[in-house]
Amino acid sequence: MSKTSARAVSNQIAEPPDSAGLSWQWSRFSELSPEDLYAAVQLREAVFIVEQQCPYNDADGRDPHAWHLLGWSGQRSGKDLVAYARVFEPGVRYAESSIGRVVTAPRVRGSGLGKALMAEALRRVESLAPGQAIKIAAQRRLEKFYLELGFRTISEPYEEDGIIHVDMLR
Repeated sequence: MSKTSARAVSNQIAEPPDSAGLSWQWSRFSELSPEDLYAAVQLREAVFIVEQQCPYNDADGRDPHAWHLLGWSGQRSGKDLVAYARVFEPGVRYAESSIGRVVTAPRVRGSGLGKALMAEALRRVESLAPGQAIKIAAQRRLEKFYLELGFRTISEPYEEDGIIHVDMLR
C-alpha cells in the first residue's frame, strides 16, 4: 500500500450533511463485497452500455487499481446504489489523479446528486494527493458540468467507444 493509500481510510461510510439519507462508501477493489461490486457494475452497465447504447468493455482491468466511491440511498442495508465513481491516484491511469466512471442512477437525476458525487470524489482525491492536479476524460456533452466544477478542457474532442470525449484538468 502506498503512503497516500495508507492515509485514506477505506470502507468508510459517512453521511454527508447536505444529502439526507445518502451515505458514502470509499473502498479499494479488494474490500468491496460481492454485492457492492455487483451493484456498481449493474449501475455502470445500465447507464453506460444500455442507456447510452454504447457497447464497450466495462471490465477494462483498471478496477483493481482504483478506489471506489459508492453513494447509497437510505439505509446501506437496503443496497440502493444511486451514485458511483472510480478514483485513481497519480501515476495509475495518468500522471495526475483521475476520476472516472462517474454515474448516477436515472431515477435521481436532476436532484443535484451528480454535483454531490463529484464534490465527494474531489474531496477524496484531495485526501489521496493533496494539491495535485486531477485529469478526467469527460463525455463532451458533460463538458459544461465539469467546467462548473473547476475543470478546464485541455484537448480537442476525440471519439472513444463511439462517444465524443474531451480531456479536462483541474
